[in-house]
Formats: sequence, C-alpha cells, structure tokens
Amino acid sequence: MEVRAKKALGQHFLRDENIAQQIAESLTGTTRHVLEVGPGMGVLTKYLLANPDLDFHAIEIDRESVAYLHTHYPSLHVIEGDFLALNLSQLFSEPFAVIGNFPYNISSQILFKVYDYRDQVPEVVGMFQKEVAERVAARPGSKTYGILSVLLSAFYDIEYLFTVHEHVFSPPPKVKSAVIRLRRNDVQRLDCDEQLFARVVKIGFNQRRKTLRNALRQLSLPLEVIPADLLALRAEQLTVDQFVQITQLLSQSELNNQS
Repeated sequence: MEVRAKKALGQHFLRDENIAQQIAESLTGTTRHVLEVGPGMGVLTKYLLANPDLDFHAIEIDRESVAYLHTHYPSLHVIEGDFLALNLSQLFSEPFAVIGNFPYNISSQILFKVYDYRDQVPEVVGMFQKEVAERVAARPGSKTYGILSVLLSAFYDIEYLFTVHEHVFSPPPKVKSAVIRLRRNDVQRLDCDEQLFARVVKIGFNQRRKTLRNALRQLSLPLEVIPADLLALRAEQLTVDQFVQITQLLSQSELNNQS
C-alpha cells in the first residue's frame, strides 16, 4: 500500500530512482552521521541505508509514512516528529549531515534551522523548489540574492547541482525542482556580532528596494559611521564581507555611546 500525498504537508513523492541515487551520492562523506528529513516512502532512504559507512536516521512527521517505513525498512531508525521542532543537539553528539527531498512548504525554514545549527551540520544535500535553490545559491547583484543567500554563504560553500523536472514526482508539482549542496567552509565565527549581523541582513532585504540608508533607520543606531558609498547601495548589492563591515561599525558605535 502506498502513502497518500498530503497537500498540507507539501508532499510530492519522488519516483525517479536514478535521481534518488544521484542525491544520495551527492553527499561527500564529511561525516558518517546523516539525518534524512521527510523520507516519505523511502525512495532516497533505500540508497542511504545501503551505505554501511553511514550512521543513518530519518525524521518524518506523517504517521502514514512512518508506518510505511517501519513495514518496508524495518532496520531504519525513524523519528516521528517535526524537524523544525527537534533539538538537534540531543539527536547527535557529533557533527551530522542533513539530506532530503524537502517539503516545499517548509524548505526555507529547514535552511534557517541549519543556519542555527551550523556548528553541528557540516553538509546539506537537498531537493528544493527551483526558485528557492536559485535564491540560496545566488551571488551579490542577482535579483534572487536574499537573506538565505547571505546568511548561508557566510558559513557554507553552496553548489547548485542539477535541475529536476515536474514529471518525476507524484503528484507532480507545478514548478521545477533543483538539488543543491552546502558544505561548511573554514569560517568558525564572523568577525562581528553575529546576532546583529543577521538582523542587519534581514532588515536590509525586508526592504530590498530601499538603499541601506533608508532600510537601516529602524535600527536606531547612528548610520553616519557607515561609509556613504555603502549606505547608497541596496542589500542585494552587498557581499558578506560588506555586511560584516557594516555590523562591525554599528557595534563599535553602540559601544562608544555606552561608554
């Protein structure tokens, strides 16, 4: 018996075995610990289970899928629950990779969670809606460059691996999909207040049509410490290093005002 795809869970089950194998083989082996998010009926799962070198877990929120997985993959360690609510530090004591054909309705939230656990997640391989994949992999100056592009590229090298067409899913989505890979870079800590950095990035892109001079006014910090040429730019034009520079200047200004 197959699992019925549930629209509320954003389920589109991959049917193409070659693509599933290609996704599984895109893991580079940076860690033997792997967590699959949303395995569904296990099309990707079977290729991960076949790798004896992996310490492999899966998390699935859909009870029908969990029952299917227990029946067809009895050796699989399935956690029934919501990945977004999971305390990942309690699941693995060592670094672990995240992989999956991610539900489109929470795919961005999955990446924000990865960002929060960036010290524990050295690698991500995932299927996303093509538009989201392009946004994550975008570079400064691109119209698709956004909050996730900046936050993730500060700590990860991001690769757009391949495009996946609609007809290989059941039910077929109305959009194309894509697989991307994130691998942790050498940056352990940004040379600035990382919380303020994230706030500056989010504020800048939430008003992406405005220059930084106008967008950052809500911070209630003295913007005159930032060079005028940076304030004249929009968020989509700034590199990670420029966002770090702006954060450093704002932090120093705030410290000077407090002293």
